[in-house]
Amino acid sequence: MPKIVDAETRRTAVAEAVFRVVAARGLPQASLRNVAAQAGLATGSVRHYFTGSEEMIEFALEVFIERISARVLAKVDLAKSAPSPEARLAAVEDLLAELLPADEERHTEAVVWLAFADAARTSPRLRPQLRKLYDGTRWLMRRVLEGSARHGGLRDGLDLDLEVERLGALIDGLLTDGVVQPDRMTPELMHAVLRAHLRSLADH
Repeated sequence: MPKIVDAETRRTAVAEAVFRVVAARGLPQASLRNVAAQAGLATGSVRHYFTGSEEMIEFALEVFIERISARVLAKVDLAKSAPSPEARLAAVEDLLAELLPADEERHTEAVVWLAFADAARTSPRLRPQLRKLYDGTRWLMRRVLEGSARHGGLRDGLDLDLEVERLGALIDGLLTDGVVQPDRMTPELMHAVLRAHLRSLADH
């Protein structure tokens, strides 16, 4: 009896192979043939699910965004329910650190993300996904800061729109430095910088 393969499961497995190829060899190497080999599949099997490498990469970026979003959003409620300002600050730091290359899994994600972001500059097909992730991170920053403000955890007089962008730029910078200079921008330093910034916004 032939083995029945769920299409979405196979497509997701191909997306995982895209991530591995991109992390190890760069996005230009994420061809149908190379990704198929990484996934242990025939090239024809990958073509069954994707018409070409652009569609395959576009789908992989969608999977990438959904995975990170789900992981981060799972921690939002923990930050909201923290029993004290100090606990809330620690929970917010933990939440935002999900976006930083502070361990092997998230380092790989950051490498893949930077590769996707660079490719989206010249790819109209990828640009909407890049915008989606950018808007999603800024929405997260706003939600975090507004939550802190509601609980009296932010200094008075802050320009929230500006602080959203400042926090987003900090995360982007830490992510980039953590990928290109991991020996200097260590996980410990990333956390320390993020913690110092959050404390600078707090109502002492």
